[in-house]
Amino acid sequence: MPDANSLYGPLDPAPDAGWSDAPPRMGFFTDTSVCIGCKACEVACKEWNGVPASGFDLLGMSYDNTGALTANSWRHVAFVEQARPAGHRTSAGPQFLGMPGAAPPGRATGAAGRTDFRWLMMSDVCKHCTHAACLDVCPTGSLFRTEFGTVVVQEDICNGCGYCIPACPYGVIDQRRGDGRAWKCTLCYDRVGAGKTPACAQACPTESIQYGPLDELRERAAARVAALHERGVPEARLYGHDPTDGVGGDGAFFLLLDEPEVYGLPPDPVVTTRDLPRMWKRAGLAALAMAAAAVAAFVGGHS
Repeated sequence: MPDANSLYGPLDPAPDAGWSDAPPRMGFFTDTSVCIGCKACEVACKEWNGVPASGFDLLGMSYDNTGALTANSWRHVAFVEQARPAGHRTSAGPQFLGMPGAAPPGRATGAAGRTDFRWLMMSDVCKHCTHAACLDVCPTGSLFRTEFGTVVVQEDICNGCGYCIPACPYGVIDQRRGDGRAWKCTLCYDRVGAGKTPACAQACPTESIQYGPLDELRERAAARVAALHERGVPEARLYGHDPTDGVGGDGAFFLLLDEPEVYGLPPDPVVTTRDLPRMWKRAGLAALAMAAAAVAAFVGGHS
């Protein structure tokens, strides 16, 4: 069982996993305010990692055809159609509420036209948690912490037990049908190890997906939120950046324009293995109490 001190609280994950002279922790910062929903990240991920084709069916949910992160979709571009009252304004004046969209003939679209509707777009991915419950519960060592602080599945070691699936507080990791093994984003471990940028970030045309040392990304993200607030977008906020949160901060974090639940993210994620030491302690005490009671009953019955 993992050491209790490594299950929660601030942590530098690579040294904690045994890597000496580890390089800076690397990660993703996804700025959803500039995501255009092009899905170049999804395609690049599939092409580089050889992920099987999926997500070609319309789901009846806007232009979202993958639906969620799965074993065959390591990047998922969410399209959230959101209505706003007509004439919605911010302190800086009328607000641009999303990408220009289709409209009846003769009706203007975009910032100068329709103002009662917007699309929120976000390229979701594995969070590469500081405290990764999927890694904690893996019985074979298939899931491991890399020297860059990321979490990777070794598919040749995975036995398909599925323990990692319910352990993930974000519902990211998934088992592939007909295969049984667990699959998820590796943050392009092979590319990162060769000094290259992950495929999704390399393909992103608006730099919505940014890759680099996690500390630098956090500074950049804070500056971006401050800039948006100055421009009259007070709802801009960061998600997954805080090292003191329930998972110790994420290696892939986001700038959002609404509450996390709107994007299908848990509002206050907590590593599901956090209470394991306490649970085992209580189970041990209960077992001792039962054993003592049995011994007492046996001795008392023969006295």
